[in-house]
Amino acid sequence: MKKTKILYVEDEPFLGKIVKETLESRDYEVNMVSDGRLVMNLFTQEKPDICVLDIMLPNKDGYAIAKSIRQVDPSIPIIFVTAKTQTVDLLKGFESGGNDYLRKPFSMEELIVRINNLLLLSHKKGDPRQETILLGKFQFHPQRYELRKEDSVKKLSHRETVLLQILSENQNATVSRKDVLMRVWGDDSIFNSRNLDVYITKLRDYLKDDPFVQITTIKGVGYHFGVG
Repeated sequence: MKKTKILYVEDEPFLGKIVKETLESRDYEVNMVSDGRLVMNLFTQEKPDICVLDIMLPNKDGYAIAKSIRQVDPSIPIIFVTAKTQTVDLLKGFESGGNDYLRKPFSMEELIVRINNLLLLSHKKGDPRQETILLGKFQFHPQRYELRKEDSVKKLSHRETVLLQILSENQNATVSRKDVLMRVWGDDSIFNSRNLDVYITKLRDYLKDDPFVQITTIKGVGYHFGVG
């Protein structure tokens, strides 16, 4: 079976070694580079399935690299990993072409969950059955991170997209809270559980124009996603 190929760009040798070896132990093929100026040559040669980019790099930063990658391949998943924590940095990352944003320090399990989620979404692009998911009056386009209703388009974040994807897979059924937490965040800590509450509230707000599309909390169990 062909291994998933990751382009990993990181200029901290110790962190880079740990991440590369851990990903390789999980059966990924990892091509690592530490100089921003060298990334595009390696990208062209290796044709990776996903890119994991640091932002603070010598010669060419991660934002500029993402823009260059997007000119060559508009659809490849890109994850930023960075010590930058300001909202403006996060927004700049998405504007430059990133699909997800992971703050340092991060757990390897969370990085792997995010890699797998992005790959799952990107692999469905070629499947016409996955192009559009109908949710009442809404059209959900997971591969484009969009929720549409008539002429209105709501751009979704990566986590919002993955969460709505999970709910869409369980239309008119119940999904456990723990399963959602493990798929979206990689663990079911109290901190991530609170984050999940925030994201559920946001999705309810996005879907409020159709009263027949309801996310119902089942206390002690999880969520029932009703689509009338």
